[in-house]
Amino acid sequence: MCHVIVTCRSMLWTLLSIVVAFAELIAFMSPDWLLGYPRSAPSVTGASVGSGEYRPSLGLYSRCLRVGSRGQGISCGPYAGTFGEVASGFWKAAMLFLAAGTLVLGCVACISIFSLCFQSILKKSIFNICGLLQAIAGLLLMVGLMLYPAGWGSDKVISYCGTEASPFRPSMCSLGWAFYAAIGGTLATFLCAVLSAQAEIATSSDKVQEEIEEGKSLICLL
Repeated sequence: MCHVIVTCRSMLWTLLSIVVAFAELIAFMSPDWLLGYPRSAPSVTGASVGSGEYRPSLGLYSRCLRVGSRGQGISCGPYAGTFGEVASGFWKAAMLFLAAGTLVLGCVACISIFSLCFQSILKKSIFNICGLLQAIAGLLLMVGLMLYPAGWGSDKVISYCGTEASPFRPSMCSLGWAFYAAIGGTLATFLCAVLSAQAEIATSSDKVQEEIEEGKSLICLL
């Protein structure tokens, strides 16, 4: 019989697991990892100044630039048609680690929804399994984030950040929100791994067992 068990700690873990997975996915796909140095948008006459300044952005595999005769349109899309065209070998490695970590988080997010009804898989606690997977995902994400700055010396980054750009030194560029979102998501992933243990404790408490023995199928505890 399926017992739907909802506690504050298990619900918090489930919601945070879903949020973290989406945060990492959005950050991975965003072009706003690096913001290039300010540039003058072209005017109608083609002069170098006329429509104000803007900052192009560069992601792991995508970018955003102003286009058009007046410099008013923004074109965002992948700069790399294939994996081999990614700006740097370090970025390729970072993408693999980040993608692997995000994929694991996505799987855990899906499983966490079913944890409301099923608390074990093959007699193993679903919370403990997911917590272990989240810890592994956090390590993968952390390695990916450590590799990312090592690719700042590539020709692509130099064209956005200036000739003084080098590994771990973005020169005239600044970090965009996507990089900080990825860091925040990584920290939250480790928090989820810790909360999974609390969720296991909450859903296997004596109060829950008493409710099950009373024949209740929906159990909600604060």
